[in-house]
Amino acid sequence: MTTRAEIATWPAAAQQELLTRLEAALQDKQRGKVPWLCDRETCDGLPHTGRQGAHARTSQRPPGGNSWDTWLLLAGRGFGKTRTGAEWVWRMAKQYERGALIGPTAADTRDILVEGESGILACAPARFRPLYEPSKRRVTYPNGAIQTLYSADEPDRLRGPQHHYGWFDELAAWRRLRSTWDMAQMGMRLGDHPRICITTTPRPLPVIKELLKDPATNVVRGSTYDNLHNLAPTFRRAVVSKYEGTTLGRQELDAEVLDDMPGALVARSIIEAGRADETPALELIVVGMDPAGTGAGDETGLIAAGRGTDGVDYVLRDASRKMSPREAARRAWALVDDVSADALVYEDNLGKQWVEQVLKDAWKELHGSTPHPPLRRVTATVGKKLRAQPVAMRYEQQRVRHVGVHGELEDQLATWIPEEDSASPDRIDAMVHAVTHLMKRDRARMVLASPHAAPQGRPA
Repeated sequence: MTTRAEIATWPAAAQQELLTRLEAALQDKQRGKVPWLCDRETCDGLPHTGRQGAHARTSQRPPGGNSWDTWLLLAGRGFGKTRTGAEWVWRMAKQYERGALIGPTAADTRDILVEGESGILACAPARFRPLYEPSKRRVTYPNGAIQTLYSADEPDRLRGPQHHYGWFDELAAWRRLRSTWDMAQMGMRLGDHPRICITTTPRPLPVIKELLKDPATNVVRGSTYDNLHNLAPTFRRAVVSKYEGTTLGRQELDAEVLDDMPGALVARSIIEAGRADETPALELIVVGMDPAGTGAGDETGLIAAGRGTDGVDYVLRDASRKMSPREAARRAWALVDDVSADALVYEDNLGKQWVEQVLKDAWKELHGSTPHPPLRRVTATVGKKLRAQPVAMRYEQQRVRHVGVHGELEDQLATWIPEEDSASPDRIDAMVHAVTHLMKRDRARMVLASPHAAPQGRPA
């Protein structure tokens, strides 16, 4: 045991580090933090003798033995996937030198895997808490072990680096899933037995299906209900009660891997067959916007799509989410700038006439009074089902393709059944607005061309 007199002889920096770790340990104790793993053969994670705080349920414990290469945790929202991954990955750093942390985006990797309320910095104990260096995209532990942060949007960053292990979060939401997965796999080549922990809400994507069939994959399934006692009452009331029993609820809460739904607007197999990693040159790019209605859970749909020189429409980005009108307007223009879109196509009927003014105000805030905002209004005169059908036909003809994975939009396309529900989801509506606008280019080309017409560029 080190005495106080011995500590007094240490350099000032070492004394300060000890003090910092002691303060962190005290904070852990004050927060009621207890060791994650307990010695009970089976445990529901509730406090008990020896573990008076939140800790791992049986299903959150790492698998034993040496027969597995991949730990695939398929679980619903709120199960505790992030906490499970973070607790596993800091323990791996005690044994191995190099680890990879991969999230859907760079912000996700930083904000959820590292800095989140259930991330590595929150879970690692004070005596082994790492230093996070954002500029270097890495966390470094007291023993010198390093974990490097990556994004599924940039698979090429995984060329070259080698790792002993990796934590891959929300794999089913990776936009460039196949490319990132392949590059990450090739980097798992250090040590005698590289391993991967995948924490994700399930979707019936080829990589997920391949992992489920692989005998070296240890599959653990869990649902939102497993951890319901730790979730906010408002979540139970507003989310669980709304979606339980629905198709979306079966996937997002019960963690079922759902295949094509008979009668859905677009089959998953069609989306998968047309998936692309890149696009040809784009002649016209638009952002489709379906403003939120009056429902408490309504989202604003924001989808970017472009017409390629090959005549195919490419779905480029999905920036949809629930937000205020002003936030939605600013986010719409940000997406227009990000993809260099020629126009913003928006719907203003059914009580949404306020949209145009809010969009113009946001444009003025961001760009000044000139030039005029590139707005294109859609006032629907036919039902949503009829509007969506021509777009669905283009999917079947492989003339609409998704660049990367757009999970939530694809879930809506593959689960919305027009014959059963006239209220189409917001993401679908935004995508339909965008692709329908691109289809107008075909109709314009059918008009007899005049020899005196000006050369066509990228029309708005």
